[in-house]
Amino acid sequence: MQGHDDITKVYTFEKTLGEGAFGVVKRAKKKSNGDMYAVKIINKDNLSNEDQQALQTEVEILTQIDHPNVVKLYEIYEDDTNFYMVLELMTGGELFERIVEKDHFSEKEAAATLRPIIDALNYCHKMGIVHRDLKPENLLFSSRDPGALLKVSDFGLARFVTNDEVMMTQCGTPGYVAPEILSGHGYSEAIDFWSVGVILYIMLCGFPPFYDEDNDKLFKIIKTGQFSFPSPYWDTISNDAKDLIKGLLTVDSTKRFGTEKILKHPWLVNNTAQSIPNIQNKMKEFYGSATMKKMGNFVKLAQRWGKLSQIKKK
Repeated sequence: MQGHDDITKVYTFEKTLGEGAFGVVKRAKKKSNGDMYAVKIINKDNLSNEDQQALQTEVEILTQIDHPNVVKLYEIYEDDTNFYMVLELMTGGELFERIVEKDHFSEKEAAATLRPIIDALNYCHKMGIVHRDLKPENLLFSSRDPGALLKVSDFGLARFVTNDEVMMTQCGTPGYVAPEILSGHGYSEAIDFWSVGVILYIMLCGFPPFYDEDNDKLFKIIKTGQFSFPSPYWDTISNDAKDLIKGLLTVDSTKRFGTEKILKHPWLVNNTAQSIPNIQNKMKEFYGSATMKKMGNFVKLAQRWGKLSQIKKK
C-alpha cells in the first residue's frame, strides 16, 4: 500500500479534477501500464494535527475496505511537502447528476440505486466502520456506462467503533445529519441510515425533507423529525416508498430501520412502480440551487475530500 518511490516516477499527473484549501485532486496515469487513477495531493502545511489524525484514520479505513460499492484506495505516498492518496478514478458523475441526465426515472430504478448503498453500509458496519457523512456528493458512479457501479466515497469523517461503543463527536453535513448527533447524547451506526433516508427522499421528489436557510433552525427541525410528503409532488409515489422513508427518518435511533429491515422491505423486494413525473426538473431546480449548496457545506471540494465539516467540533 505504501509507495516507496517518488510518486512522479510511478505516475504522470494530468488534468486537475478539483482543488481547494487543502490541495488538489488530479487525474494520473500509471507509467507501467497506462491505467488511470485519481490522486489526492494534500499539502501538509494546510493540515492541523486534527486534520492529520483524520487523514490517518481515513487511510486505515480505506486500506481495510474491499467492496465493489466503495471507492478503492490503491496506494499512498508521502514526501516532504505532500501526502498522496491514489484512488479509483470515478468518471460517471454524482448520483443526482446521473438522475437529472436520464429521460425518465422510476421508483424501481430508485430501489435499484438504493441497494448498493445499503450493501456498502452493511459491509462497513460489520467491520465496525461508520461513515458519518453520507450525502449525494459522496455517491459516485464508476463510469458513464448504463450499468456502472454506484460507490460510496469520502471516508474522511468515518471512524472505527467497537461493539456497543457510543460516539459523541458532532460531525456531518447540514441537511443530512442525524438528530442524535445534534442532541449531543451519543450515537451509533444508525446515523448512516438517517442520511440514507434523506437521500432517498430527495431522490423521489427532488427536494429535501428538512430545510431552512438558518442552520440553527434547520437543526431544530431535524431534531423534531417533523417532515411531510407534500402534494402534488408525492401524490404518485407509492405508500411502500413513504413507509421506508418513515422508517429511516425515525428520530429514535433504536427504532430506526437498519440493514435487515431495509433489505426485506417490500419497496426494495417487490418494486414495480412507474416513472416519477417531472423528477428531473425538480431535481435540477434543487441541485443547481442555493439550497443544495447550503445543505452541502458551501465548499464542494472540501466535502469531496471528507475534511472537517461545517458543524465539526473538537
